Formats: sequence, structure tokens, C-alpha cells
Amino acid sequence: MEAQKKTLGEFIIENQYEFKNSSGELSRIFNSMKLAAKVVSYKVKKAGLIDIIGGVGDKNIQGEDQQKLDVYANEVFIETLINREIVCGIVSEENDDFITVQGNDKANNNKYVLLMDPLDGSSNIDVNVSVGTIFSVYARISKRGTPVTLEDFLQPGTRQVAAGYIIYGTSTMLVYTTGHGVNGFTLNPAIGTFYLSHPKIKFPVDGSIYSVNEGNYVHFSQGVKNYIKYCQMQEGNRPYTSRYIGSLVSDIHRNMLKGGVYLYPTSTKTTNGKLRLLYECNPMAFIIEQAGGKASNGHSRILEIKPTSLHERVPFYAGSVNMVEKVEEFIAMANKETMC
Repeated sequence: MEAQKKTLGEFIIENQYEFKNSSGELSRIFNSMKLAAKVVSYKVKKAGLIDIIGGVGDKNIQGEDQQKLDVYANEVFIETLINREIVCGIVSEENDDFITVQGNDKANNNKYVLLMDPLDGSSNIDVNVSVGTIFSVYARISKRGTPVTLEDFLQPGTRQVAAGYIIYGTSTMLVYTTGHGVNGFTLNPAIGTFYLSHPKIKFPVDGSIYSVNEGNYVHFSQGVKNYIKYCQMQEGNRPYTSRYIGSLVSDIHRNMLKGGVYLYPTSTKTTNGKLRLLYECNPMAFIIEQAGGKASNGHSRILEIKPTSLHERVPFYAGSVNMVEKVEEFIAMANKETMC
């Protein structure tokens, strides 16, 4: 009989050396995220049976239509974090400004801030396609005992102390890193426990999948167009397979297990890109790099970008190292030709 897999709780306890200066706070953050994930997972599995699919008729700060599950997931994660008094501030895709955790002096003494996209790819809910949650954790830089400031959140991705995502698909998985590799845990819904199912996940150095919304092809820069044509050419192990779900979590998760590259470039429609740096690109880049992959804005490392605003957007190219470097090569080549 197969030996019983480790639970997420057991794994965290066994690896507390990774949390050198946290005094238990990081462990409590993960416990809160897994609790909220189970609540959201339960609702996602019931979508279609209860009145929780479709839009609410409002738009978020991004100008995007809010789905009912967007609002629900946002409330669940924020409430769970605030009630447990383990962070001093929160940023969410669904909120215009950062949230200062108030209520007592203890809350303001907490060390960490958390940034999140509570339900990535939520427009897929109506058609029963996988969605996810993305989160990122930083140590505050403002003085403990005082309210958080904007600067606590506008830190480059290199300063992340933890990042993770939760994917709600055929099974619910929580994948995270604290800078010591990447591990994935699958929820057993019968008993409500996450078990280690994907230890030490590694991105293949190369791959045969490219993930991009080719419907926007005519709006892409010449370098990106050239790369897509390269992917489609009959040569060597090409043409590559095109796979695009429209949920960042789902696309990255698949490519990390199978090998591939994800592209969300700038275009004539989204001149700065569409994905948000702080709570989408940075946490995913941290996970990807810890799994041996690469994440770039087309010419430089995502994690080294200094953020200037909470909802800043950037182009995003991430995945297997060789494939990302080939994208950068095509972009640089096209830019050079344009300058000549």
C-alpha cells in the first residue's frame, strides 16, 4: 500500500527553517489561505447549481466586469486574513486602494502584507473552465506599530518572501514557494485536507507548447508576430502546440508541468500589457524562477521591476528558459531592425 502523503500542515512544520524570522506568521498566512481556498473551492464546484455565476453589473478598478464569484472570493480571502489578524495590509485586484488592517495594536505590529488576485480567469466560470487564486507576501518596510503605507506594497518582486497560487479545476491544488523550491498540494475534498502531491516541481528547460491569445495577433508587435510564426514553422520539434485557456493560473500550471511558454505582450489595444505586476506577474515569476523557469517583460527580469502603482500593468513572457529566451531574441531582433 502506498505510504500516506504529507499534509500541507505537516510539510510547513517540517520546513520551518525556511521561515527564519517569521515567528509563525508565515505559517499562519498559509493556514488562512488554505482555509479560504477550501471555501472558494466549494462554491466553485457548486457553480451552476446556485446563483453565483454571471456578472454583478459592476466594474472593478481595472474597468473589467466583475463576476459574482470575483466578489465572493475577494470577500472570503479578505475576511479570513483580517479575522486572523496575521497581516497588516492587503491589496486585491478587486479593490481600488490597499486595505489597512485595523482593530487593535497587534494587527499593526504584524510583519507582512499580502497582495492577491482572488479569482483569476473568473470569466471562465460560466463555461466550467479552471480558474485560480494568486497571492504574494512581502515583509513590510514601514515601522511596525504604525498603519501600512503605499511603499509597503510597491516593492520589487525580488523582495517577496512567499508566493503561491490555487487552481480550482478537476481537483483543487495549492502551489507555493518561499524561495526554497516549489511544491504542490492537492485537496482531498472528503476530509478537507491538502496533501503533498507534486513535490519539488521543475519547469522543463524546453517545451513544445506556446500559450497566447492569437486572436490579438494583428495588434502584436512585429517581434511577437515573428515568434508566433517561428512556433508554427515545420522544423525540428516544431510546429509547437498552441494551448491557451485564458486563465493565467491554468496556463502557467500546465506549462510548468509539461514545458511551454506563456505570452501576454503589449499590443495596440493594451499598450502596457494587460497583466498586473504586483499580484499576477510578480508572484507567478517568483514561482516560475523557483521551479527553474524564466519570467521576462520581453527584455528584462520581471522580479527586478520597481513598481510605481498598485495596479500597474506589464507585458509578460514566462515559462521554459529556452523558450522565453527565444521570445526575447525575436523581440530584440525586431526592435533593432526598426531602429535601422
